[in-house]
Amino acid sequence: MLYYLSELSGTFSVLNVFSYITFRAGAALLFGLLIALLIAPKIITKLRAHKIGQIERTDGPKSHLQKNGTPTMGGIIILISLLASVFLWARLDNRFIWLLVIVTLILAFAGFVDDYTKLIKKNTAGAPSWLKFAAQILAAFIVVAYLEINPPNAEYMSALTIPYLSSKIILNLGVFYAAFAMLIIIGSSNATNLTDGLDGLASGSVIFCTAAYIVFAYMAGNMAFAEYLKIVPVAGAGEIAVFLSALVGACLGFLWYNAYPAQVFMGDTSSLFLGGVIATAAICVKQELVLVIAGGLFVFEALSVILQMGYFKLTKGKRLFKMAPLHHHFELKGVAEPKVIVRFWIVGIILMLLALSTLKIR
Repeated sequence: MLYYLSELSGTFSVLNVFSYITFRAGAALLFGLLIALLIAPKIITKLRAHKIGQIERTDGPKSHLQKNGTPTMGGIIILISLLASVFLWARLDNRFIWLLVIVTLILAFAGFVDDYTKLIKKNTAGAPSWLKFAAQILAAFIVVAYLEINPPNAEYMSALTIPYLSSKIILNLGVFYAAFAMLIIIGSSNATNLTDGLDGLASGSVIFCTAAYIVFAYMAGNMAFAEYLKIVPVAGAGEIAVFLSALVGACLGFLWYNAYPAQVFMGDTSSLFLGGVIATAAICVKQELVLVIAGGLFVFEALSVILQMGYFKLTKGKRLFKMAPLHHHFELKGVAEPKVIVRFWIVGIILMLLALSTLKIR
């Protein structure tokens, strides 16, 4: 919204600063952070007053039992902060902004219904699994259908660029690209949801992964940088950097209260849309495969669950890990929760740097 002040730069030259993506991205991050810090205490108080608290599993790490009753559904903090900052600082005539907003709202709604059913209606099973899956399919279908009609870059519409190689070396999926793109969004949404099991683990990890895609979005949107770095140029992708910066700010503000020992948990209200939004951004800037690197932590967490289930069935009751997702395995091996969190963050930072290194190693 504030971008349009730049149209008055002919009268007030200082207002031209609002046209710069770098300025608005930085401002979006700062505002997302400040809004989250401002509204979080009130929302946490409301959640506590209505007894909307965490319900811990009795078969998990015993140290988690003390978290029973900790305010949950705190993802509302991230959602409000993100959207407020985006509508304030992003260009609202940009197609990618609205695509990201739609994905955010659909997946946030599904997560909210699950949290509401579980925590307010006291149905421990939560919302039916088909509801969340249907929302993920709907969000993914909207993204894929829209980009099929209005591709980020028509030359690479159904193609994947391979990390660390020139953008001229591509893997063209043809008619299978749509299914692949939908799988990325659905898989990323679920993987982020699975990672949300320790204080600050998901919110911190999302920050590192998102930071990588802020850089990719800005570079893809700048034709000169895209040509120099040999990545796929995407007109208008720079605004994605503003959206993602707002997301980083919102997550930072939430992390202030979600860090160990957590005063609030995000719940499915935001854990579902966080991964979906990052995956959508990856598709829009044509860096789909880099998500396996930048979001490697989420991949490991999801794989640990898949491997655990498969191994359990094949061996008729034996377990590959002490508990899945992977972070619980380390806890049950005796590693303190704060140490698990920080070590996973370190892995997330390394993966972020490896993802960014693909910009130059081509």
